[in-house]
Amino acid sequence: MLMHKRIPAAVGAAVTATALAATGVAVTGVAASAAVTRPTHPVSPAHAALPKIFVAMNGKKISLNRSTYASGGAEVVSTVTHEPQGDPTFIRLDPGVTVAQLLKAAAGDPNNIALIASVVFSPQANKGTSTAQAYLAPGCYVAVDLATNAKVPPLTTFKVTKAASPAKLPKPKATVASIEFGFRGPGRLRDGELVRFANHGFLVHMIVAARGRNAAGAREIARLLKAGKDGKAQRLATGFYSFVNIMTHGAYQQQVIHNRPGYWVLACFMDTQDGREHTQLGMERVIRIVK
Repeated sequence: MLMHKRIPAAVGAAVTATALAATGVAVTGVAASAAVTRPTHPVSPAHAALPKIFVAMNGKKISLNRSTYASGGAEVVSTVTHEPQGDPTFIRLDPGVTVAQLLKAAAGDPNNIALIASVVFSPQANKGTSTAQAYLAPGCYVAVDLATNAKVPPLTTFKVTKAASPAKLPKPKATVASIEFGFRGPGRLRDGELVRFANHGFLVHMIVAARGRNAAGAREIARLLKAGKDGKAQRLATGFYSFVNIMTHGAYQQQVIHNRPGYWVLACFMDTQDGREHTQLGMERVIRIVK
């Protein structure tokens, strides 16, 4: 699905007693280092093994294999059943912030989330098993599956404690970053390579992609998106993928891309305060994925 307007709405819909009960934990904020500042973390050779976090989603529930993890780089292994795809999203609460406060903030402008929390991980997870990499700072987290159309999206909580020697993420082959209002990074990515997706802007952004039939088709999709003609653009696309569903300032994740080679249009459909989509302000860019 190209349009992802459901993201803030889905999280906001959980501001109910049912949603809070569904967490199973009365969570208050805990001290979190790097909760406000987001330094660039060191990387390690690609062959280094990362600790694993196992996430299971079935459209009605999201669960993790543990309730506490050590800080640092991690490989997130997502297993999706009974829904076409999952959108596992990790949100780190600022010190003193509660789950209820987060959900209340998400019910309005999604940029309100960034005032009290950091969305640090939010890839697409197809049905079956898929992996992506995250760097988790110490703190209290909420995990949400944003793919569901349920009124109350599945969510749970977990904690990350400070590790004596945090695991380092492997060095990516390329970095694609969102900013106000555009994308930075190489114009060509290779299928099967490790890519970092980051938000270098100060607003909340997403990095989703639509595939054109050819270069001209991708350019036309980009033109239509900038003109606000999303429906026409969507009909021209031959495929869709969400590299990042939602991410706040300074956050990033990594994944080995497995996308059909061709010309793809990167886009962000978040809204400005005056109601314009970020695509209308220049957040669309044609790139090529090659074998």
